[in-house]
Formats: sequence, structure tokens, C-alpha cells
Amino acid sequence: MAIAVGRIGHEERLSFVEHLDELRTRLIVSLAVLAVAFGFCLWQNHSLLYIVNRPLEHQTQKQVRAGNGPLGATYTVQQAARSVAIQLEHVVGTLERPGSGASAATRTSLHGVTPQLHRAISRLSAAPQGNKPVTLGVGEPFTATLGIALLFALILALPIILYELYSFLLPALRPEHQRIASPLILAVPVLFVAGVLFGYFVVLPAALRFFENFNSDQFNVLVQASQYYHFAATILLAMGLVFQVPVAILAATRAGIVTPRQLRANRRYAILACGAVAAFLPGDAITLLLETVPLYLLFETSVLLASIFDRHAAARRPK
Repeated sequence: MAIAVGRIGHEERLSFVEHLDELRTRLIVSLAVLAVAFGFCLWQNHSLLYIVNRPLEHQTQKQVRAGNGPLGATYTVQQAARSVAIQLEHVVGTLERPGSGASAATRTSLHGVTPQLHRAISRLSAAPQGNKPVTLGVGEPFTATLGIALLFALILALPIILYELYSFLLPALRPEHQRIASPLILAVPVLFVAGVLFGYFVVLPAALRFFENFNSDQFNVLVQASQYYHFAATILLAMGLVFQVPVAILAATRAGIVTPRQLRANRRYAILACGAVAAFLPGDAITLLLETVPLYLLFETSVLLASIFDRHAAARRPK
């Protein structure tokens, strides 16, 4: 039989087959949500690829403007051609004027040259285009697109998947433990999304800046699509998991494993741990600081929330 979501209480006893049936129902719901999210992301794959490629494009434009790599060499030639076209436009404009010394036939023949030069200058004045990831295999554009769609589908479907997992495990906990677990579980997807956004706007651009500038004068850097997307997915998912630190700390304090006072007394170890995590992530010294500070603020916020919950729990205890 099908088990409806949220209908099982702690005191109810289900057979092994009923537990399997409930698990199957929740897996089907999770897979259906993931499939819908995947279909939506595959439909919007151009927008998603633009989002993922944007940090790489922004960083590569700096390399192009500096004349580094094949695109930089092309941009240098483009700017030289633009300068020549501007000078020719001035020369043609001078010769077209009456009294320039040029014959009427020459001025007439030059009359259509100025618009052509103006259009050429407009095209050559375009900003340098960012380097899109390159593909080396026939099917790589297809597989890379599927990978990006699946990554974003997981991010979109994660709240529902976690809710289904939470609903399956919740009846095993006592009512007092359920009251502890509920706000923590609900905070998991919120913190995960916050970590992904932090990774996208802070960590990923810093990592690209570090790696693309490392010995860039010795290499013609061309970024392969599959490697770049794997690199970006690793950073985003890693930051999503790192931002689960408040949940782990609150769970440990609510379970009585550690107290807020002990956490405050060992702040120096927390700073070292945040620095170690930030050092493990790619980047330079500035990036290390940008990554360490938010992680430490997460720790302090967790300690503060744990202290508030601890005081509320103490106030509710019978005296």
C-alpha cells in the first residue's frame, strides 16, 4: 500500500514491507521532482551555460585586453586595424572636402568609402569577447550541457529531496528530538543555496583569477569545457556543504555533545579550522581572507544561536 507523507507517528509500528513501501513512495516523489527540474534546466540550458560561463568570460576578457593567449593576439591585431581605419577615415574625409586638391572624380569615388570605414570601425571597436570553453570531442557539447542541467536540477530539487528524507527519518525520533531536528533540517537547503551563491560570486571568480594568471605568459590558455564545468561544480557543491557548519554545530549542542561555552572557549581552533578550509580552496592571499571571514562568521552565528536555544531550553525545564 502507498504511505502518505507525514501520516506516520512515532508510536506507530510498521512492518518491514511497509517501511520499504514508504521508502519507495518517497524515492519516486524525489526522482519525479528531479526529473521535472532536469527537464526545466535542459530547456533553459543556454541561460544556465551563460551563468556558468560568465565568471570565466569575465576573467578571460582581462587576459585578452592584456594581449595574452591566442585571443589576446587577435584582439591586438583588431585594435591595430581599428587605428589604421580611423586614420584612413580622417584621410578620406579630408580628400572629400572641396578645395582639398583632389579632382571631382576622386572625391566622387571616395564618397562611398566613408560609410564603409565607419562600419568597420564600429565592428573593430567592440569589446573583447570572453573565451568560451573549448570542446575536444564530437559529443562533448552534448554531455557538458547535460552535466550542467543535472547540476542545476540537483540544486533546484534539493529542498524537496531533503524534505522527503526528513519525513522518512522523522518518525524514528522521539517527539522531543523531532522538535530539535525540524528547524535544523529545514535550514539545510537554505544554507546550501547560500553556500552555492557564495561559491559562485566569491570563490569561483577568485579561483579563476589565480589559475588563469599563473604563468600565463608561458602558456596559451584554452579552457576545456568538461574540465571547467567539473571544476566549477566541485567548488559550488563544496561551498554548499561547507555552509552546513551551523547545522552541524546546532545539532551537536542540542544533542548535548558540546556546549556553547566550550565552543566559545575554543574560538582559536575554529579560526584555524576556517583558515584551513579556505586554504584548501584555490585562490590567493586576498581570496583566503575573503573565504575565511564568512566561514568564521558562520561559526559565530552558530554559537550565538546555540546559546539562545540553550537558554530557552533551560527556561523551560521544571525547577
